[in-house]
Amino acid sequence: MQSLALVDGWPVDTVATTVVGRDGRVLGSRGDQAQLFPLASVTKLLTSYAVLIAVEEGAVELDEPAGPEGATVRHLLAHASGLAMSEDKVQAQPGTKRIYSNKGFEALAEHVQQASGIPFNAYLAEAVFAPLGMNDTTLKGSPAHAGVSTCADLSRFAAELLAPTLVSGQLFGEATTVVFPGLNGVLPGFGHQKPNDWGLGFSIRDHKSPHWTGQRNSPDTFGHFGQSGTFLWVDPRAGIATIALTDRAFGEWAAEVWPVLSDAVLEEAGA
Repeated sequence: MQSLALVDGWPVDTVATTVVGRDGRVLGSRGDQAQLFPLASVTKLLTSYAVLIAVEEGAVELDEPAGPEGATVRHLLAHASGLAMSEDKVQAQPGTKRIYSNKGFEALAEHVQQASGIPFNAYLAEAVFAPLGMNDTTLKGSPAHAGVSTCADLSRFAAELLAPTLVSGQLFGEATTVVFPGLNGVLPGFGHQKPNDWGLGFSIRDHKSPHWTGQRNSPDTFGHFGQSGTFLWVDPRAGIATIALTDRAFGEWAAEVWPVLSDAVLEEAGA
């Protein structure tokens, strides 16, 4: 895809990017697809998917207690548990505010680990990485932000998100639509959003402005970006997923060039 040439002008030393179509085929790529990059919060997509599989397997339930008092697995996945960003501190009652929380995802992983009897990184590897052939992806640290992967592996994950095989269509549909609608909150890097819509671990584009995806992205677009300069989004209406991994921390440069790339990819794809 010619649109991917845009990344050659990004102010980064190293970048790899991939576009995946509805049928799972790679439509275009740029850069070393096998290079490892720290994912930062794109890790949350992988962690969320493992939790959804745990729900499918009956190891946990979405509405069982988890995290702070009054919160559930569903609250934790949707950043609605009230837990602070990085402290084990409750800042709001569950279900009343969208507080983006790494601590919430760490509580999720601990909950799944206790329920399954398997260390969470091993559960993630067995439930997600192995069946999708993500052989170079690892989690060595926080399930909120410590994943490491490649464009090649994330292309396989994106194909799964375009046509789920590891979770049911019903659960996946619930995960990628707004949970606890109407909650306001801060979208890291893009300020306060009213509302700050989220699914079960997936950030929902909806009508957020400003945003890290493009103007051509449908409101149904879901995904995540990471502070390490990474993103993965899926636009189910267009049947397109796009991944970009870089070696420069997120900043104003990313907020400027990511939406331009997203729009160019969708335009070239005819979306």
